[in-house]
Amino acid sequence: MEYRQIRKEDDAALAGIIRKNLEAHGLDIPGTAYFDETLDHLSAFYLADRTKRFYYIVTENGKVLGGVGLAELDFFEDCAELQKLYLTDAAKGKGIAYKLIGLLEDKARELGYRSVYLETHHNLQAAIHIYGKCGYREIEKPKSVVHTTMDRFFLKQL
Repeated sequence: MEYRQIRKEDDAALAGIIRKNLEAHGLDIPGTAYFDETLDHLSAFYLADRTKRFYYIVTENGKVLGGVGLAELDFFEDCAELQKLYLTDAAKGKGIAYKLIGLLEDKARELGYRSVYLETHHNLQAAIHIYGKCGYREIEKPKSVVHTTMDRFFLKQL
């Protein structure tokens, strides 16, 4: 496995992985990442400001297996948002999500963030389990949310 920063050539594969995961859980609906304007060009978004954003890609034998991003969040102080943690079905169950979260948290600290926030949906039970095991605690819905369909919210102090 190789973990590295996103590149432009990863965009199509990553968008496909994200859409397939959301479709599998009935979340290919407005108010989710499925309809994000940047979904087909994630590298442009994450590479545009490397002082506040980052996206890790995991590959095996040159094939993109998934990734996770972070970007500054404006409704909590010194907080990054964990974004778009998705894997191919073949990559699930191998501890890759835990590794990606660890890399993301290290990068968040390096960029000066003191906490990490995330939004998810009750349909994504495996993700909720992973977040809990990684020390994220559930919080009440913030007044502002990025994806309006999401209904579970978590925060972790770094």
